Amino acid sequence: MIVSRDEMPTRPIEIDLSGPDGNAYVLMAYARDIGRRIGYSEEKIKAIHKVMMMSNYEGLVHTFNDQFNEYVIIYR
Repeated sequence: MIVSRDEMPTRPIEIDLSGPDGNAYVLMAYARDIGRRIGYSEEKIKAIHKVMMMSNYEGLVHTFNDQFNEYVIIYR
């Protein structure tokens, strides 16, 4: 059976913070990629990166989760 791509279920991205995806630079790359996919402007993505870098790792994860929690499942 051939089905339209529009009918494909949307699955959230899963990130395990205890693995290599939990690296701060990887999370920032995810923020850039997800931001682009959902239509954020480059200025908004840069502003999110700036806030992510203003704190420690926990603050970075918190900001990432605040911005993208409906698109990403984060595991600790």
